[in-house]
Amino acid sequence: MSCVVPVVDYEPPVLHSAPERVRPLRPRAGAVPRRPTPAPAPAAPLRAAAGFADAALRRVLEVIDRRRSLAQLKPLLAAGLVDSLLPAIARQEGRGAAQLRRLRVQPVGTTGSAAEVAAAYSRDGRTHAIACRVEQVPTAAGVRWQVVALHIG
Repeated sequence: MSCVVPVVDYEPPVLHSAPERVRPLRPRAGAVPRRPTPAPAPAAPLRAAAGFADAALRRVLEVIDRRRSLAQLKPLLAAGLVDSLLPAIARQEGRGAAQLRRLRVQPVGTTGSAAEVAAAYSRDGRTHAIACRVEQVPTAAGVRWQVVALHIG
């Protein structure tokens, strides 16, 4: 013989009011999150700085490898930097050629007239770092880019 016993109702009573609006945990599709963004540097000067830095660092590595003469760096580097490369040239006797691999340019200030450059180059299967600062300097022929600081790792 079976017996049926009623069960206690555990459900809360239904309220007939408007539901409270709940804020979503994630933004809706297509919604852009609000983040403070830094003022963008002018794109054209940054591209020009990157192009100059790429060419200048390639020449620096070619001079260190003795594939170019030291005199070819004088228009690109500030006065004291050319002489500072002499010890680096002496250390590279009989080593393989360096190849510039990656370049990253970061603007300095808001005018776009200076940038800091970090790069990686490889030689004999090893990866090394090189960094520089490039600035626009006035000359008799007009404003041009120049490497004003250089560090070779």
